[in-house]
Amino acid sequence: MIKKFSFLHKITALLMITAFVCPTILTAKDTNQKGEKKSLTEAQKIIHVLNRLGFGVRAGDVEKVKAIGIDKYIEQQLNPASINDSAADAKVKNLNILTMSNEELFAKYPNPGAVMTAVAQQNGLQRSDLQNIRPNQQNQMSDEKKENELSEADRKKYQQEIAEMYRKYNLGRPNQITQQLNSSRIIRATYSERQLNEVMVDFWSNHFNVFAGKAATRWFLPEYDRDVIRPNALGNFKDLLLATAKSPAMLFYLDNFQSVSPNAQNNNNNRRRNRLMQNQQQQQQQRRQRGINENYAREIMELHTLGVEGGYSQKDIQEIARAFTGWTIVDARGYRRAFTAVANGTTDKRTERQMRQAGIPIDTPSGSFYFNERWHDDGEKIVLGQKINEGGMKDGLKVIDILVNHPSTAKFIARKLAVKFVSDNPSEKLVNRVAEAFTKSKGDIKTTLRAIFTSDEFFAAENYRAKIKTPFELMVSSLRTIGADTNGRQVQALLGKMGEQLYGYQAPTGYPDTAEDWVNTGALLERMNFAVALSSNQIPGTRVDLKKFEAKEKPQILENSLAGILYGEVNPNTRTMLLKQIDQPLIQTKLEADMDDDDEMENPQMMNAQGGGRNRQNQTRLLPASGNAEVFKVVGLILGSPDFQRQ
Repeated sequence: MIKKFSFLHKITALLMITAFVCPTILTAKDTNQKGEKKSLTEAQKIIHVLNRLGFGVRAGDVEKVKAIGIDKYIEQQLNPASINDSAADAKVKNLNILTMSNEELFAKYPNPGAVMTAVAQQNGLQRSDLQNIRPNQQNQMSDEKKENELSEADRKKYQQEIAEMYRKYNLGRPNQITQQLNSSRIIRATYSERQLNEVMVDFWSNHFNVFAGKAATRWFLPEYDRDVIRPNALGNFKDLLLATAKSPAMLFYLDNFQSVSPNAQNNNNNRRRNRLMQNQQQQQQQRRQRGINENYAREIMELHTLGVEGGYSQKDIQEIARAFTGWTIVDARGYRRAFTAVANGTTDKRTERQMRQAGIPIDTPSGSFYFNERWHDDGEKIVLGQKINEGGMKDGLKVIDILVNHPSTAKFIARKLAVKFVSDNPSEKLVNRVAEAFTKSKGDIKTTLRAIFTSDEFFAAENYRAKIKTPFELMVSSLRTIGADTNGRQVQALLGKMGEQLYGYQAPTGYPDTAEDWVNTGALLERMNFAVALSSNQIPGTRVDLKKFEAKEKPQILENSLAGILYGEVNPNTRTMLLKQIDQPLIQTKLEADMDDDDEMENPQMMNAQGGGRNRQNQTRLLPASGNAEVFKVVGLILGSPDFQRQ
């Protein structure tokens, strides 16, 4: 990325950054003449609700909430099914991945390795020859490999056959899955009337984070968003936790789909001795390669329920890992379904053989959850002092029941929600009240949130515009506030530049939600870059019309923009800086950014066979600025100001 900022612009930006540390819009220090803390006005309460329960204020929103009342608006948002959302639905209807099953995604956007396997099989090659189809890397090969490598002519022939398969069967690239899903997230957050539901989708997507860049995880993300997170975002926490535990996205991301009990052979011989005698040697080899994996067991306690200080031990992790053995995915990398789609209806025999050896019925859909009793450890477990001896899949279900009802879970979830909706440092008094609501309601998310929204702390003056927007919140609130029309696609690159590419956080913690994680010079300059690019119509696929802010004189343009974007509430220091900036030369930005260019990691060279080199469709270059220069300069500066970055 290339950015051009004048020295003056950099200094101004740095001065504006200090306002993040020292907010002065309205704080607990603001008192009346009697020394009492100020209370929020009715208009400020409405703006606060729209900023916290949603992604910012659109034109007409304040009047809408005022007409029905704040309490009624909150209740409507807590019950999204009662809200007509046809407009947002219409904007995402052409994103085909949103309605496709995992098996269908594997067929339409195949794992490149499966396509290579099909080509190799058609040419009589062995699986060991697959590496040789990729571009020549002789300088990295041993002499032995060099002797066995394909000729350059053969390699090009096979690459052409791979490219022809993509054309012949109208196949898509795997990265298109995340592109479409990310577009849908941005579009829904921007245009949905069910704003609280979208906020909670974002919250839970980070709480139960999965990383799209880990091998086959991306194929499971549409289902994860559609069938796991969204239906349970305002439901019951236990249902949500169980849905994530069974989700192929989570099973793959945290490796639980490979978790097999070392004692599984003995247990299964007692149940189905005759059947398991077949292919015994192959099964033993598979178990030696796998074994029990503790990743999910650790994260379900540390990040999903109890919290790092929740009172569990390493022994509890080991016992929970045993309880979740056998929770797996059918054809986890999609080879069988993808192979069938490109190889004249034939099947990948190797995948089917592995399924038979594992005891998985052949007609089970690829990419679906499957509980494999053969792999499960049926011995007694003790988790957090409670015995578990339910047998089979019920062992894992019992673990979920124990964790959901543990007091540490109520406290952990309550604190995260209080941080999300109230302040970065919520009081223990508030956290305890919210935890009590969680416990009494048996994990009902609506009841828990209602305890927050009806608290004195929620509407306290010191918490008004006290939280820093995450990059996703900033992007969506900017789109909403100035009435942008976006396809949600090219803006993804800018979101990544600001530090929050959706499903792009590698660690299971998910993206953070406090100011200290987002306030630094580099990140805030990227935010300014985005604000200027958006307001000047430089982002392909996103258009804005700022005529409503126009005026003959620059100071009036500023006043119109402040009224329309910040509803007239602006830090005096910010106003002073903005008045100085409107007479300065335009901030010029030049950006070329990659969008999700991490094609299937198992076969990263596959894209060379689909047109050569990098996927240029995943790059976006800013367009020349268009519109009223004086207006979009002012609007860009306001969107990039500390005042707008707060909520």
